[in-house]
Amino acid sequence: MKRYALALLAAVMPAMSQAAPVENADCYTAKYHDYVDASINWYQDLVSLTVSKDESLKDVADWFLRGRENHFKLNAQAFDYYLSNDTAKLSLDAPVESWLQLTQEDVKALSQSSLPPAKLAKEVFEFRQGEAMEGNYALRSALADLLSHPKEIDTALNQYNNQMAAINQRQCK
Repeated sequence: MKRYALALLAAVMPAMSQAAPVENADCYTAKYHDYVDASINWYQDLVSLTVSKDESLKDVADWFLRGRENHFKLNAQAFDYYLSNDTAKLSLDAPVESWLQLTQEDVKALSQSSLPPAKLAKEVFEFRQGEAMEGNYALRSALADLLSHPKEIDTALNQYNNQMAAINQRQCK
């Protein structure tokens, strides 16, 4: 009987530790969501700068931006879920941009689950598996060109860097 009780306790302990509430969870959530917002704003700025140089890229840029926004929104939903339910999936001691690393396999698994991020995970997975929109290569080339000219992105980059510095200075421990 003792062995059975010890085996049961050993099996339950890892699950209990993963589901234990995180102290200052609201702080972690706010910090991660601010990182997501800063990242979306960065991509919006890059896309705006790129389209301002070449209006013919507007449709593909909008498509690309929707993909990036869904990627980051999925990360926010998944982070919230894992923070409450499975902190083993998180690296809260790392910089905020590394707190959650979803692999393509993770996104696929989430998309097939009944967990809260499933709907958005399905959209992200299908976007990644789908065919690229016509003009994708031209857009990516234009983005690469833009990123290789630091003066042209100076304002947007400084804004992003300042936001990230402020986010990373906030302590949740």
